Amino acid sequence: MTDVDGTARDLLPGHPDPRSDTVDLRRVGAHPDHWYPVALSRSVKRRRVIATAFAGERIALYRGNSGAVHALEDRCAHRQVPLSMGVVEGEALRCCYHAWAYRGDGRISQIPYLSKGDGRPPRGVRSYPVREAYGLVFAFPGDPGKAASTPLPDLPAFGSPRYRTMTYSRTVRCHYSFMHENLLDMNHQFLHRGVVGRLHPELLGFRSDERSVEARYLFTHAGGKRSRSAGLLAREGIGGGDSRDVMTIRTEYPYQTLDLVPEHADAPAFRLWAAYVPEDAEQRRCRVYGLLMIEKPRIPAALLVAWPFVRHFTERVFAEDRRAVEAEQRAWDEQGEDRNHEVFPLILRVRDVLRANGVPLATPRGAPCPGPSTCDGPPHASCSRSPAPDTAADGEPG
Repeated sequence: MTDVDGTARDLLPGHPDPRSDTVDLRRVGAHPDHWYPVALSRSVKRRRVIATAFAGERIALYRGNSGAVHALEDRCAHRQVPLSMGVVEGEALRCCYHAWAYRGDGRISQIPYLSKGDGRPPRGVRSYPVREAYGLVFAFPGDPGKAASTPLPDLPAFGSPRYRTMTYSRTVRCHYSFMHENLLDMNHQFLHRGVVGRLHPELLGFRSDERSVEARYLFTHAGGKRSRSAGLLAREGIGGGDSRDVMTIRTEYPYQTLDLVPEHADAPAFRLWAAYVPEDAEQRRCRVYGLLMIEKPRIPAALLVAWPFVRHFTERVFAEDRRAVEAEQRAWDEQGEDRNHEVFPLILRVRDVLRANGVPLATPRGAPCPGPSTCDGPPHASCSRSPAPDTAADGEPG
């Protein structure tokens, strides 16, 4: 298979090309050859270790005495006990069980009850390239040889004196694609009517390429009561008046951004960057990391006063979105396939982009076959796509 950028990408044996529009998007996994946030920097304390995950791969993150963060496979090579239960010593991580110690590159540095000349296992555990930026710890779960040439997301507003940043990290029980569709499709504002009143979104147009989709909306307030915090985000009350707002939303695989520019403004009132990191092997649960960068008003103290109200507003909107996308995931789980009747061309296009850039999900070992209409794996005994065994005249297998 050739990737959209012309590079080769391996498919799992027996699996169809995920770029085909006949493939259920909810069976397409996030491509691992990108930098994914796996923790907030502040949650990885010096000389401490925490457990995290990417698509079923358990990862132990720890910060050594030097302040550097290391990421190792979260299983001791000895007895498979999680290394996240271990102890940090200098730049090494020692397993809590038999005290095997590992360097940051995953190699075994000590087995305390073996003499220096005794034989040792040929390998330690997998290590992951790791970087810190924007108050987040990023890991590269794919081919480590591609990590150096793969850029981190570029967020010029982060750390700018013009903006103040609010950071989010929440688990949502849905496939990551539901999150992309939710943010990109602004026609769901009825869901938030109790917070923002009656908003009328008008799609001004969208453009796309093989790795991205960008849409522009014009928002007008059509009545109804809205939260004061909603106005604060659009500069009403903290530096400007009520206005028609232009919102630009972009999926640039695997991340998403949103910019809101009020009428007559020369810069966004706020900018959002989000990443949806699958946690489980089936990728039906993801960790959402968000950076909301809000422009400071002419009177900086006004934003400080408004900050708790803005956070309450964003948390409420997120909670409503989470209920909706988790309900979508439950419907998929119950039906065993995607039965959505999507009609919005913008969302049909972002689905194509997510399929084209993702990788097939393997059927978990021991999981029942979802049925011939949705099974993406090779034919097998429990799937009616499999050819019937040859039978002899008496009905017994031949």
